[in-house]
Amino acid sequence: MGRPRPPRTSRPPQPPRRSRSPRASRPPGTISPSRRSVLGAGLTAGLASAGLAACGSGSGSGSGDRESIVVAIVSNPQMQDAISLIDHFTEQHPDIDVRFVSLPENEARAKITASVASGGGEFDVVMISNYETPLWAPNGWLTDLEPYIAKTDGYQPDDFVPTIKDALTVDGSMYSVPFYGESAFLVYREDLFEEAGLVMPAHPSWDDLRSFASTLHDPEGGMSGIALRGLAGWGENLAPMSTVINTFGGCWFDMEWAPSLDSPEVHDAVSMYVDTLRSYGQPGAATSGFGECLTQFSQGNAAMWFDASSMVSGVENPSSSTVVGKTGYALGPTLETPYAGWLYAWSLAIPETSQKKDAAWEFIAWMTHPDYFQLVGEELGWEALPPGSRLSTYEIPEYAELSENYAEPTLDSMENATQENSMTQEVPYDGLQNVVIPEFQDLGTRVGQQFSAAIAGQKSVDEALEQSQGFAESVARTYGWEG
Repeated sequence: MGRPRPPRTSRPPQPPRRSRSPRASRPPGTISPSRRSVLGAGLTAGLASAGLAACGSGSGSGSGDRESIVVAIVSNPQMQDAISLIDHFTEQHPDIDVRFVSLPENEARAKITASVASGGGEFDVVMISNYETPLWAPNGWLTDLEPYIAKTDGYQPDDFVPTIKDALTVDGSMYSVPFYGESAFLVYREDLFEEAGLVMPAHPSWDDLRSFASTLHDPEGGMSGIALRGLAGWGENLAPMSTVINTFGGCWFDMEWAPSLDSPEVHDAVSMYVDTLRSYGQPGAATSGFGECLTQFSQGNAAMWFDASSMVSGVENPSSSTVVGKTGYALGPTLETPYAGWLYAWSLAIPETSQKKDAAWEFIAWMTHPDYFQLVGEELGWEALPPGSRLSTYEIPEYAELSENYAEPTLDSMENATQENSMTQEVPYDGLQNVVIPEFQDLGTRVGQQFSAAIAGQKSVDEALEQSQGFAESVARTYGWEG
């Protein structure tokens, strides 16, 4: 993705060295002021030429005293649930029409980014994450939501999972609010473990998982020892693979922005992941994303699955899963670190260009309010609740009973999804499963393609890492690294 760089005769100022201890001064996910101009310039340059196509559906167009707002969301199941419940919002707000633009994740991310970065003004509400929020807020692209939060009865911002709230906060203000959040953990078939005489530790290592996978792998019987993502993409295979790199002691860039994908630690991490998938993974692993892995596990074709904690909405859904009542959960596998998960939140924000901010907030408040979770449970079933955004979700009696075996590892993973707990060294960037710089969307996609090719057996791990290191070097020069 990168951006053109003018000739210079001296090295530019380096980004400030990031201290791993004074987190109170800059919560996880926020961006230091001295880096904002660099981050904003990169994102604008990288996306200025992106196109925006109109699509979507809604309850009608505005007329008379009615206001019509356009809401851009990702077409994940929890968001589709919100669309199905929109009549409850319009009953409470008869003067507001909501028109949805609902798109697959990659397409939605590209269109939302292009619109907000260019000041297009097409959307009044956008669904973004803790990747975009700390990059966009310092550029003035997002509306400060604190004044709206403060005047909304019963909104309870302190009820948000603390690490998620911090990740969406810039300079003390929330610029997006979470709809659902996730870290990563492991789901496994308790029945298969019992039959084989295996015991899953509450906090397993990768050595444990490889041993279990070897024992339970039975391709002739239609059972894979483990399911893992192999599909190329910075939001697909690089999500779990980055946590493996972290816990093996590797990183993307060191404190001098020197690319580190050619380090022994990264090589060991990627080699282990690739070998695990090739030896014990699901069929078609190189093209398996979250959805494919969910299908493999929920249909009884995998003994274990390490992925996003939001998996529970599918794994524990009796209408679509064949393994309900047969599962156990454990923290994400580690090697050199206490924890090895990630932190992600689909959240809602108001672009600064919106001319209907009050109406936009009314919709956001409805979709992220504690009352919404009660509505979902009563109307759609308690297993459909958006997980990982509010602590009180796990105190709802019906959901507490349903989530008895996964609530603790979910909250434990999210609470400890910090670089201090999940990495072995200081780095100059934020992020666990990604690097919070504008260039990462392109860099991660390119590197993910290399890793996917290694999983498919199209190239060796050495070849994949050599090519990936070259991609990272191009980005590193943007941040002052000269090689």
